[in-house]
Amino acid sequence: MNTDLARYKPFIKEIKDLIYRRQYEAMKHVNTELMQLYWEIGKEISRQQQDQNWGKSVVEVLANELQKEFPGVHGFSSRNLWLMRTFFLEYSQEQNLQPLVAEISWSKHIAIMQKCKDSLEREFYIKMTKRFGWTKNLLISNIENKAFEKHLVGQSNFNDVLPENCRLQAKLAVKDDYNFDFIEMGIEHSEIELEAGIVRNIRAFLIEMGGDFSFLGNQYHLKIADSDYYIDLLLYHRRLRCLVAIELKIGEFLPEYIGKMQFYLTALDETMRLTEENPAIGIVICKSKNRTRVKYALSSTDKPIGVATYSFYDNLPKDIQFLLPDPEEIAAIISSVEQVSNGS
Repeated sequence: MNTDLARYKPFIKEIKDLIYRRQYEAMKHVNTELMQLYWEIGKEISRQQQDQNWGKSVVEVLANELQKEFPGVHGFSSRNLWLMRTFFLEYSQEQNLQPLVAEISWSKHIAIMQKCKDSLEREFYIKMTKRFGWTKNLLISNIENKAFEKHLVGQSNFNDVLPENCRLQAKLAVKDDYNFDFIEMGIEHSEIELEAGIVRNIRAFLIEMGGDFSFLGNQYHLKIADSDYYIDLLLYHRRLRCLVAIELKIGEFLPEYIGKMQFYLTALDETMRLTEENPAIGIVICKSKNRTRVKYALSSTDKPIGVATYSFYDNLPKDIQFLLPDPEEIAAIISSVEQVSNGS
């Protein structure tokens, strides 16, 4: 029997893969039909209310009748019917959203509708959810963490130096500003104190970083040409499958920080990077930065580096809205999401 199993193993795996593919395709088809149904119900409710001058009671009556006609079928509550109406009214007015109706599940659409009011922001989260297979909870977490805004204003050279299949995920992995409130540190502190505070609160730090990071160590030792070097923090990003070196600076960003980080990344790629892994990336986290200085410094290196700031506050910096590109630039950035290969 074991001999037969070994002989048939490739064939069995092929059949299993076929079943999984078909199940996935069937689920996608079911979701497409369900979204189309909800769209049409929302359209009809809206049309009849407008044509017949019906009020809110029509939705209550409709919900009761549908639940009696289709017992055990979820989705026909009065609340859900109102959401279908909102879904149609808000998405039908936006040409960029109409083609995306069937791209994600209903529960994820609800989360986006309720938490995002801007059309381009909604488009971003729909495409990113589809692109990376975000769960509902991960989607909500990314919305609450302002992934849209931080993706647009983040400063890195990832578009220029990383392979196409991982540059988008890398941009999502590096924020423009990190909230270090969990450290409970005074305004005056040293780099050693900052690093120690992060290590003491490593779980909170990894959550603030975005959830896909693993901690490999602090003051990570590198031996190069008989000299000793130490990376402040070394992480690993599961989705990117790469090492992430972090340098902490308590002052304003200086261009020479890029040279030092480039040296570390070269060493990591040469001595630690595995064959199947992507190039190591670096994040320089400073207390403040001049965005023009950062832009020029990043243009001079071929290693993937992002420059961020850290602060102690509960919300985004008040001036972040002034940093956002204009709507045309935002639309171009979002459209690039679906142009990235699905192989990453």
